[in-house]
Amino acid sequence: MNHGIGWLGILAVVSAAGAAIILVTFLVRKPQISADTKVWLLLGLGVLPIASAASANIQGFQSMESREFCGSCHVMIPHAADSDDPNSRSLAAIHARNRYFGEENCYTCHKDYGMYGFVLTKLGGLRHVYYYLTEYHDMPLSESKHDIRIVHPLPNDTCMGCHTTNAPRWNMVPDHASSLEAVRNGTMSCASPGCHGFAHPVTKLGKELTADGKPNPEFDAGAKHR
Repeated sequence: MNHGIGWLGILAVVSAAGAAIILVTFLVRKPQISADTKVWLLLGLGVLPIASAASANIQGFQSMESREFCGSCHVMIPHAADSDDPNSRSLAAIHARNRYFGEENCYTCHKDYGMYGFVLTKLGGLRHVYYYLTEYHDMPLSESKHDIRIVHPLPNDTCMGCHTTNAPRWNMVPDHASSLEAVRNGTMSCASPGCHGFAHPVTKLGKELTADGKPNPEFDAGAKHR
């Protein structure tokens, strides 16, 4: 999906310009108050400004769902670059090549799918911006790729939203069938070395891994820690 100015952005600009023209015309010509004048004032002071603000906000929300927006912070450059790499075999890169949501693969996999998911996801995004501006803005990339961690492990429920474990085709894969219960109860994460591997090719150090290099169930157990 192209996240340029888009038709909503054009609508916002046109509505704002229309409101400005109406108001300037009214101030310059100072017409008599009539029914027609009231209609034009309603457009200039109410309908068009509201349309401009609403479409601009919606356009802004949509733009924040793009991988380009996520990668605009330098600490996310390695993740965005991997998704853009046509030769990468990471989970993130594979999903980035999906024709339906590829340009929004970050948002698609990291958003909350609960009842208030949209609101919670946007609030979480604001939290990311806050921490970036207050703590991570000057952090070297070499440090950020190891020190900045996801707040909550990727829940298996997110994966199962598209890759349902009830599908016969899914259960035809031997590894899927043998790990069905572990995936459903969250004791095995879909995004772990024991399954499909971490979503991003950035080494996870510390608490995410046990001493033998395997995912720590306490911190990387998918749906168990949603």
